[in-house]
Amino acid sequence: MQSRLNSWREKTEQYVLGVIAGRDSSRPAAVLRGALFGLSKVYQGAVLLRIWLYTQRLFRHHTLGCQVVSIGNMTVGGTGKTPVVEVFARELQRSGRRVAILSRGYRSAKVPWAKRTWDSVRGKRDPNAPKVVSDGDRLLLDSEHAGDEPYMLAANLPDVVVLVDKDRVKSGSYAISEFKADTLILDDGFQYLALKHRLEIVLIDKNDPFNNGHLLPRGLLREPPSNLRRADYIFITKSDGGDSSKLRSQIRQYNRHAEIIECTHSPAYLQDVFTGERFGLDELQGKKLTAVSGIAQPLGFEKSLEEMGATILYRKRFADHHRFTQQEIIDVINRSIRCGADMIITTEKDAVRFPKIDRRDLPVYYLRVEIEIISGAEDFQDCVSRICFN
Repeated sequence: MQSRLNSWREKTEQYVLGVIAGRDSSRPAAVLRGALFGLSKVYQGAVLLRIWLYTQRLFRHHTLGCQVVSIGNMTVGGTGKTPVVEVFARELQRSGRRVAILSRGYRSAKVPWAKRTWDSVRGKRDPNAPKVVSDGDRLLLDSEHAGDEPYMLAANLPDVVVLVDKDRVKSGSYAISEFKADTLILDDGFQYLALKHRLEIVLIDKNDPFNNGHLLPRGLLREPPSNLRRADYIFITKSDGGDSSKLRSQIRQYNRHAEIIECTHSPAYLQDVFTGERFGLDELQGKKLTAVSGIAQPLGFEKSLEEMGATILYRKRFADHHRFTQQEIIDVINRSIRCGADMIITTEKDAVRFPKIDRRDLPVYYLRVEIEIISGAEDFQDCVSRICFN
């Protein structure tokens, strides 16, 4: 029953995204776009009212007595935020800060009631406490219960505390009291106004900076572009190193003071999804492969594989955050064998949602991607210094 509901939700989501992007020119789609436009105006009013209430202090900003760094987006998904959060957390940890990442754990499952109750009886944890993905020493939750991004961050940052809770004032207090954190990174925090931010870092995808210019649900903007004025630093992500003067000029229309840092998401290596064995990128040269993804923007992932000399014979795209079943992966393997693929490649974000399977007909790798700053490196170091020493 749950799988059917998930399938229906994903199909509906994909259809609506197609309508928003204008890929469907039918009359029903046009009518739906009109309805979504009306709803987006209502949503915009609610967003602006909420910000005004915080500005007028009718809604309260909470302060926790430590550094709070927000890293967020103007749009829903697709900006490559998780690698940027990882870079900041690692640099701050190296600079001597005790870092905790606070995430809302988008689409994470609840820890089973029986386990919560048993842990509470044994005094291991308060049932109302945030979910601890990592205590800075060990991974304590899987990707299903942690959420994709928190699990990835915890797996790649063994010395950093990662907590999940919708109430990040509560999880921030918990990080300070239980783990002695002195620096909180608010993952996806631009719209989370209940916790006062020391620094506001906003990411903008160079390839699709403001989507179609409309707010949800007619577009993918979470708030009007003019609200970029709140940002202290703006990261232009997924850059190819080409001219970005037009986008920079557009950003300056909304924010004249923020430092602008430009970065690219560079492939680093391949890693076997099941064994953890690593391979160099030259493994892709001249290979025929299947690309499997369940992310918001699969084109960039697929393009990078082709740029490294691979030929994609089969592309299997699922909805963002899709939780794969064993049968789906087996079907992909069978299709890949039939079309003559040498290997199957997925993203790191998708790899954490792959089920365990016994079949090893083809190697299954994920592409590890890391951030490389190509413009504004001195501003990035200045940003880290501001957090550490101010």
